[in-house]
Order: sequence, then structure tokens, then C-alpha cells
Amino acid sequence: MQGVHGRRRAGQGDAFWQFRPYLPGDDAARVDWRQSGKSDRLYLRETEWESAQTVALWRDASPGMDWSGGAERPTKGARADLLLLALASLLLRGGERVRLLGGGRGLSGRGALPALAMRLEGLSGPPADETLPRHTRAVLFGDFLAPLPALRAALSPLAAAGIRATLVTLRDPAEETLPYGGRVRFEPMDGTDHALVPRVEGIRGLYEERLAAHRAGLAALAGSLGFRLLSHRTDHPPEAALMALWQALAPQGAR
Repeated sequence: MQGVHGRRRAGQGDAFWQFRPYLPGDDAARVDWRQSGKSDRLYLRETEWESAQTVALWRDASPGMDWSGGAERPTKGARADLLLLALASLLLRGGERVRLLGGGRGLSGRGALPALAMRLEGLSGPPADETLPRHTRAVLFGDFLAPLPALRAALSPLAAAGIRATLVTLRDPAEETLPYGGRVRFEPMDGTDHALVPRVEGIRGLYEERLAAHRAGLAALAGSLGFRLLSHRTDHPPEAALMALWQALAPQGAR
């Protein structure tokens, strides 16, 4: 398996260098001293080929991801971790380099997956990383239920930096259908004020309308940024989402 991007032969593309800041763990032999001498930071240089072969990964670590509507289903966060690591495994086996958004340098080869899993445990920030080279591919996992203006503010810098992202929205089926009846107390996972609804049946239609409007807005936002949008429910097999992701990352001619 050659990887989702394929292998480029040595040629003109390898002659184009771009620079990124030095990160702890980078090989000091790759420091470009001429470029570094122009500022007070150290810079490494990477070829166009190297940056194109890197896939950056991120998953939402907010409290709302630690929720499941049923004991028989994983939380959204657990499913996000599973998909992220499974995708990373496929990419590494295909010869790709992987890294976490905001989680340090890229990894490749044997031993990369355990190292990535350890870094994932400490990943808690927004999907931001100023060290990503242009044209890097990224995959972001989350429920993306934040207000659309907040999502635009978080995602627009990636698009402006030339990052080609795929967003994977994770949903629990209970979030789809609101399958409750009677008097229900809804408590946010982040500890903010709860909501007491006397009769859930009376708001189900409005809830579905607002959820559909949010989804349409998210799809429009992704399209305006040039991002791909995929959706996965936690009661569906993870293999289906993984296959869709693999196809989304493949070169257009290979789909």
C-alpha cells in the first residue's frame, strides 16, 4: 500500500522548500541556519513532497463529547478516539506521516501509533496549529454543535493557512430524535445552567427544525472554507466511517 497520496518521484516538486518552526524532538540536522539567522527562532525546511505526505488529526475534547444516550453505545469522545487512531494506523501503514493539531511534530514508521495515542491523551485545545505547512491535509473529529459563528472563528484560520480539512461530525442517536417523554431535566456536561422541560413531546418538532438548520449551516460553512464534511452516528459500525474517511483522503483519480 502506497498511502492515500501515492508516491511522487524525485523531480521538480522536491526542489521547492518551505520552512516551519523547529519543534522539540525534531532532528537538529534539519535546521536551516540561513533562514533561522533572519529571526530569533529556529526553522526547519521541508519539501513540498514532505508536507503533502503529512495528515494532521484532531478531536474535540470538550465535556460534551463525554456523553452517550445509552449504556450500550460509546460516548462521542470514545468513538472519535477510535476513529482517529484507526485512521492513523492506516495512514502509517501506507507510508504517511501523521501529527496532531497542536500536538508537536509529525510521526512515521514503527512505534508512531503508541506515541500518537499518548499525545492524544493530553490534547485539549482548539483545532489550531501555526506550525502546519501549507497544503497539509487535516481530519477533525467532533460534534460541531457550537454556534456557527464560533465554529467559523475556529475553522477559518485553517482554511486561510491552506489546510485541506475533512470534518467528521459525531452524533448520538438520542441527539437525532430526542427520544424522551414527559418532564425532563437537561444538564449540560460543562456544568452550566440546566433546563427543565415540562413536556418534551411539545418541543420535539422545534428541536428537529433547529438541529436541521444547524446542520445546513455547518454544511454551508464547510463548503465556503473548501472543507469536506462527513457524518457518523455512534450506533453505526465504525468501519463504515473509516472507509468513508479513507476515500475522502484518496487522490481524486483514485476514488
